[in-house]
Amino acid sequence: MKPHFFFLFILHFFILFNGSSQTKQGLKYPSRTHSLPRYLKEVKERPNLLMVDPHSSVPGIQYDLRYATLENFMGKRMYPRNTQTSFLRLPAAQALKQLADSLRPLGVGIKIFDAYRPFKVTARFWRLIHDERYVANPSRGSGHNRGIAVDLTLIELSTGKELNMGTGFDNFSDTAHHSFYDLPAEVIHNRMLLRNSMKSVGFIALETEWWHYSLPNPSEYTILDIPFRKLKKQLLKK
Repeated sequence: MKPHFFFLFILHFFILFNGSSQTKQGLKYPSRTHSLPRYLKEVKERPNLLMVDPHSSVPGIQYDLRYATLENFMGKRMYPRNTQTSFLRLPAAQALKQLADSLRPLGVGIKIFDAYRPFKVTARFWRLIHDERYVANPSRGSGHNRGIAVDLTLIELSTGKELNMGTGFDNFSDTAHHSFYDLPAEVIHNRMLLRNSMKSVGFIALETEWWHYSLPNPSEYTILDIPFRKLKKQLLKK
């Protein structure tokens, strides 16, 4: 059994026996998530809240959208099979462009694992993992639902190879925490490069996941529950 899938098996086993003791009673979901019509009305009033595809504005960016594959902690596709487009609010996409511009002289680029995530997917995550260190509580929504969070790593532009970050994406252990330093110097350097670079363009790190960053002031952005195909179709109209 490959190590990645062995980890997923152990994770599911742990949750079944540990997570079952956590009550689901009293969980309140957001009273209002934005469908496409509400989103379009919102963007008309506040154009800066537009959802865009970072790939169109960030040179050299790569996608490895894990939730459109079986290679994720859920062990199933959470997005449509052939999803090849991700989305972010305009300010987040603009910040990533600044990031790419600053990293290019170093021969380093960006690979995105996840960005916008429809609210229903977050709710499905929460049914499996009741641990806010790694999964957003649907009662508050997440930065991903708001289009201001991105899961990413750094790559060598010349080869496309990922820089060594010590763990893979969605490794739910303390080894993936920013405060974990029992790592090779190369890994610590790479994580600090990512963190400092993201901070320089306005993103905030999540302590428990080296790959997760979000813009501040999430309350300024509404929670969206719009399927990818609808957002993509809307972008093609512009």
